[in-house]
Amino acid sequence: MTSTSPAQPAEKHVAPQADHGDPARTLIGRIAEGRAWLFLAGLIICFEIWSRFAFGATFVLNPFNLQSIAIFAIAPLLLATGQTFVIISGGIDLSLGFIMGLAAVVAAHATNLAGAAAIPLPLAMLAGILAAVIVASLPGIINGLLISRLRVPPFIGTLGMFGVARGVAFLLAGGTTVPVQNSWFALLGNGKFHGVPYLVMIAAVFVIAMHYLLGQTRFGQHNYAIGANVQAARRAGIDIKGHILRLYVLSAMCAGLGGALYAARFTAGAAQAGEPLLLDSVAAVVIGGASLFGGSGTILGTVAGALVIAVIQYGLVFVNVEPFWQFIAVGVVIIISVLIDQAQRRFSGGRQDE
Repeated sequence: MTSTSPAQPAEKHVAPQADHGDPARTLIGRIAEGRAWLFLAGLIICFEIWSRFAFGATFVLNPFNLQSIAIFAIAPLLLATGQTFVIISGGIDLSLGFIMGLAAVVAAHATNLAGAAAIPLPLAMLAGILAAVIVASLPGIINGLLISRLRVPPFIGTLGMFGVARGVAFLLAGGTTVPVQNSWFALLGNGKFHGVPYLVMIAAVFVIAMHYLLGQTRFGQHNYAIGANVQAARRAGIDIKGHILRLYVLSAMCAGLGGALYAARFTAGAAQAGEPLLLDSVAAVVIGGASLFGGSGTILGTVAGALVIAVIQYGLVFVNVEPFWQFIAVGVVIIISVLIDQAQRRFSGGRQDE
């Protein structure tokens, strides 16, 4: 967001003036803004030193490791991208994990059905992806209507949709995984272009588009304004109900794309595909610098947060440490991120819960 955006909270315009006379505020503000990238750099350095001393191998200079980390980060990043928009607005979406699973199952079924109808394989693949995104948008519409029209708290509304999407996904999958019979779909999920996986390229293009949507459009400005002060946003003429509806549809569609790419990667749709990724999506947003109070956050910060989680998950496996430690490591990083956010708010005079 630029400094001229009317959607930014007033404290962001006032803080820099105070920071010139207060080095402590300046330091904490800069650490808070770039904490995800600092965490990422610190983790990479630690794993590089660890791997060199323990195994005599490099961690960060190994192309296979970099590709693996990028692949690890894609699914939680796609969920976290939609979650970023929601959290900035002051809400939360707990249904994304099983919306992703539902989309993965739909993508597998739709691709197979299109192939059985003698539709060319590339078109069958596209039909599967499109069907996944469209079906995923339906829970998003319901979430948006519950929250914007019926004033159901986001936590409760999306938690209820979590259960609904979970049940529908398992019903459609018949309680098992749905294999995909499409070579183009498998190529999309596991192929590479000059060493770069297709999935990474798709995710990069998508993230750039979402970064532009949040930072350079009226929709993004309204999102910051609603998260910063919903009453002020309403007085400014912003359509709060319409925006929230579109917001949860966008979030669900991000999960839909994540489900389709999951089905491509594993050539199968699974109802539980996104179940372990829901908390990772929230963690990536928080680590990336977004405030759970709403009004702040960036897509680039979320990218860094997703990479932090991916580096922890892959790095611990690489140095032969039990993977259960990843939960502890991610939890510690989340706590540190929240503490930094609270310190920043305290120094900048932002609202706090006593």
